Amino acid sequence: MTASTTRAVILTVDDDPGVSRSIARDLRRRYGEENRIVRAENPVQALDALKELKLRGEPVALLLADYRMPQMSGIEFLEAAMDLFPLARRVLLTAYADTDAAIQAINVVDLDHYLLKPWNPPEEKLYPVVDAMLDLWKSTPEPSGDETRVIGHRWSAPSFAARDFLARNAVPYRWLNVDDEEAKRLLDAGEVDGSTLPVVITPDGTVMVAPSETELANKVGLSTAPAKDFYDLVVVGGGPAGLGAAVYGASEGLRTVLVEQLATGGQAGQSSRIENYLGFPDGVSGAQLTDRARRQAVRFGAELLTTRQVVGLETLGNARRLRFADGSEISAHSVILATGVSYRTLQAPGVDDLCGRGIYYGSATTEGPACAGMDVYIIGGANSAGQAAVYFSRHAKRVHMLVRGPSLTATMSSYLIDQIDGIDNIEVHTCTQVVSCMGSEHLEHLTLLNSETGEKREVDTEWMFVFIGAAPRTDWLPGDLLRDDRGFVLTGPDLPGRPPGWPLEREPYHLETSMPGVFAAGDVRAESVKRVASAVGDGAMAVTLVHRYLEML
Repeated sequence: MTASTTRAVILTVDDDPGVSRSIARDLRRRYGEENRIVRAENPVQALDALKELKLRGEPVALLLADYRMPQMSGIEFLEAAMDLFPLARRVLLTAYADTDAAIQAINVVDLDHYLLKPWNPPEEKLYPVVDAMLDLWKSTPEPSGDETRVIGHRWSAPSFAARDFLARNAVPYRWLNVDDEEAKRLLDAGEVDGSTLPVVITPDGTVMVAPSETELANKVGLSTAPAKDFYDLVVVGGGPAGLGAAVYGASEGLRTVLVEQLATGGQAGQSSRIENYLGFPDGVSGAQLTDRARRQAVRFGAELLTTRQVVGLETLGNARRLRFADGSEISAHSVILATGVSYRTLQAPGVDDLCGRGIYYGSATTEGPACAGMDVYIIGGANSAGQAAVYFSRHAKRVHMLVRGPSLTATMSSYLIDQIDGIDNIEVHTCTQVVSCMGSEHLEHLTLLNSETGEKREVDTEWMFVFIGAAPRTDWLPGDLLRDDRGFVLTGPDLPGRPPGWPLEREPYHLETSMPGVFAAGDVRAESVKRVASAVGDGAMAVTLVHRYLEML
């Protein structure tokens, strides 16, 4: 909310009910259409109102306080109000006998003006002063409050997790370091001390201390609970394959719900730039592509659930039942598994302790600006690592790519290799791996090993991003749903004809698993092509096969 979209508040406080009503009446008559007039009859009530306004992100343009009030004087009130809204203009209401005190207050609270009571007629003695104060405030407006605010610390792993969750779910937010003055004002308004981070404040003024992802999702408007108990199609996983399946399923009339554990987009959603996706000759970021697909799926009527971890799948006659980690369940005629893959963890001393505090899996594009002028290390040699290197080269002093193999040609697209060759501040170190990570509060040093020469060396850095291959997310599936020796789901022609226990006379369809009515699409499928376009194609094809399956029920 800004002054242009939300009415700025003019707050008055006077312990004389008659005077309080009188000034509120005069202010509403002149400013009520463009401003919200808030009236308080004691300073404690007024400060409580200001705290609520601060948490809700509403702008306060002007404070008018009576000088003589019980509990605290108008000067003391304005001094306390400055801690919450330092840019609000301040006016003291005084009787003639208190003009000396009012003049002294100009030095105490940087008072903008004082008004003598009574101010009749207001057209001469009130409105010109208020007009001038509002003009001054408009020249230095309060920061926008229409987004969620996250108060944390640069090296707090939970703070990073909250920011990453909001960013990947396309939820607008503003980051505030816990030591910033604005952060301190918000913490004071929320009556929390900031010892436990992050503190998240939503646009409606709700204060959450170290919220879980589900709590955060519920407060920022993401859906976490299904609207129905039974669907035609449940899509598990919100990467390109899952989003593609949700779009095609919902657009073709299937009651469709997509279930995602963290955020839609998968690994593709974290990509800073995808340049070989059909129809985007200038490239598109993973976040942009994901947001468009998500909105498209919702427009066609698909439900999208976040922060829901699926831990079980079973057959109940013609239904397929999925069990969530919290014990709740959902059923459908058919299921499409599109759980994708997750980055493998780097096995080196110090990595686990510093994860989220300088060491990150995936591109973590929210950290880009913070890397300005520093050395960044990218671990991996596939496309995702290359895209991250190009992105961070715009911010970092130098980007170091550490590749285990002798070159990039076996693992990276040639267009991306050419880009990297043309960027002066990207340096590729082949036959190199990380053998240890060190740091106290955050990452400070890496020990690197050259596998050709056996040489070890230590480098200083605060930033390392890991892209070292991926493993399928299939450990939750039942044992009779067949997978290959690496855990990828077998489908169609990769299955041994009619699998053991297969109850139907026909053989499995092309993307169908060893469990009838359960299909696999995208990276989770054995022998799939690990590209965004092919994942989307898998999702669309799987829906076609779902229709064929449903016709036989």
